[in-house]
Amino acid sequence: MKIFLGADHRGFELKEKLKRFLASHGYEVEDVGAASYESTDDYPDFGRAAIEGLRAEGGGAFAILICGSGHGMDILANKHRGIRAALCFNASIAKQSREHEDANALILPSDWVTEEQAIEIIRAWSDAEFRGEARHVRRLKKIEEIEEENFK
Repeated sequence: MKIFLGADHRGFELKEKLKRFLASHGYEVEDVGAASYESTDDYPDFGRAAIEGLRAEGGGAFAILICGSGHGMDILANKHRGIRAALCFNASIAKQSREHEDANALILPSDWVTEEQAIEIIRAWSDAEFRGEARHVRRLKKIEEIEEENFK
């Protein structure tokens, strides 16, 4: 599984730790930055790069974006057609975001989760699969219709 990994200065330290974890567990990791800690960098630069990589890759790839609160990266990611980003604080909600909403981007709040919690979240998220139940498919179809109306 290919993971596009991006973080700003507040998520940089966690990103570096998670990059090692992901690589050691067989994930193909494309680190889109930040390449170094810069206190004045801007999360949209790295979030956009990760999401553009994800969209170009197509199916079978995912993005993991990290910033302090997670809110900025979540908002940014969901501004892109076909992206279903989920801000996750625990493994249960991460699992559900894949099973119910078919999330393809995981947002982690580095100010609120430890490295161990982030790893637990990633494991739950990457192990889960979209259930494809009729109610979830119907809801995702409605989201796609909204995207068609708003992304012209």
